[in-house]
Amino acid sequence: MAAAGTDAIDVVIMAAGKGTRMKSKLPKVLHRLAGRALVHHVLDTAAALGARSGVLITGHGAEAVEAACGAASGGNRGLPLQVVRQEPQLGTGHAVQQAVPVLRDDGLVVVLSGDVPLTQVETLRALVDVCAGDSLALLTLDLPDPTGYGRVLRAGAGDDAQVLRIVEHKDATPEQRAVREIYSGIMAVPARLLKGWLARLDNHNAQKEYYLTDVVKFAVADGVPVRAHRITDEVQVAGVNSPLQLAELERAYQRRLANRLMEQGVRIADPARLDVRGSLHCGEDVAIDVNCVFDGKVVLGNDVSIGANCVIANATIAAGAVIHPFTHIDGEKAGVTVGEGALVGPFARLRPGAALGPEVHIGNFVEVKNSTLARGAKANHLAYLGDASVGERVNYGAGSITANYDGANKHRTVIEADVHVGSNCVLIAPVTLGAGGTVGGGSTITKDTPAGALSVARGRQATIPGWTRPKKRQ
Repeated sequence: MAAAGTDAIDVVIMAAGKGTRMKSKLPKVLHRLAGRALVHHVLDTAAALGARSGVLITGHGAEAVEAACGAASGGNRGLPLQVVRQEPQLGTGHAVQQAVPVLRDDGLVVVLSGDVPLTQVETLRALVDVCAGDSLALLTLDLPDPTGYGRVLRAGAGDDAQVLRIVEHKDATPEQRAVREIYSGIMAVPARLLKGWLARLDNHNAQKEYYLTDVVKFAVADGVPVRAHRITDEVQVAGVNSPLQLAELERAYQRRLANRLMEQGVRIADPARLDVRGSLHCGEDVAIDVNCVFDGKVVLGNDVSIGANCVIANATIAAGAVIHPFTHIDGEKAGVTVGEGALVGPFARLRPGAALGPEVHIGNFVEVKNSTLARGAKANHLAYLGDASVGERVNYGAGSITANYDGANKHRTVIEADVHVGSNCVLIAPVTLGAGGTVGGGSTITKDTPAGALSVARGRQATIPGWTRPKKRQ
């Protein structure tokens, strides 16, 4: 979306700050909210706005910030990203001055902060409309406690009163500090105007810094309209300066997401105990119990039930499946799929490449990795299936494992349909168990087994009557 009177939007993202109150060696904008860096949220918003380009201003931890943003932008977002550095950091105005050489005169500049992650695209579009390509538009908000924020000073009361300037908190008089309308740090302004005002900045203030907010008084002096777009949603302009603020914003994000899911019909036992760190897509009549974490891309089909305390990442779970409490599913890049009507858990673990067919049962303390299980296969207790192909209706006994690794390479185990594997068996890959066969409990299988046969591979039991256990030496 482009504003009237301008051909394109260029978004400037300030991400140079140290974030001293975070008390962390990690640059502030790389701390995570909903599983993703704060600045990544901002980059996504810029892309969704339809920006022609993004300009990232880095400083503290510049290399780490640039590496993280370079890997996560561009092709993934469709937002061409340029980077400029602010060294040393001499204030917000000084930061935006660094972007001047790469900003084109025909654009409209939208200034965002890399530590303000939850501004909505619709809000920015409204701000761009207010700017209209010929004015300075400010995003403002009334706060009950505006301490620390720049105050918006007007010629009178009300939204129609002319904006005269912004005074920073440290420079404000007691009367000015009583003003509750604050500047959010977000503005929209034609580049050709912004460049001239940035050249006129000075640092004659309490902090000896170059304030970006001083462009407001320059606009007024030049007869350029200054318009404020006042919103009521504090979360959209909330920044992160401390672990406490990060945690508060995390909860606000998760609660809003939970509300949207519930509006779509998802049954969430307690919206205060849900964490989505990626994307969660739900069908009809999905139920999610407390303390569940969803990471990466997760898709839940109709009538899926997720028990309490589950962690599910990068997985697709088909209709009617039940994931019992304390199950850990992590598909990573390979993904995990769970078929219709499957039962998983409690205390089960599905690793990358696990593909469960319809009506498969994976029980407590069973681990599945890079394995396919066909319809109706069951591994109900204390077992490991790695690099295996399991046929329909297989019953895989408690304590049994596929020994898939020889110390250098992984090998595959094939268990054909209707095989019954007894308890405490070791299947040493590569090996194939023929359809309908049975493996006696406690067997170590090193060779292929024929279809329909009983295969037993274990030492003969011996009994020594009257045997006495050794005694400790005195």
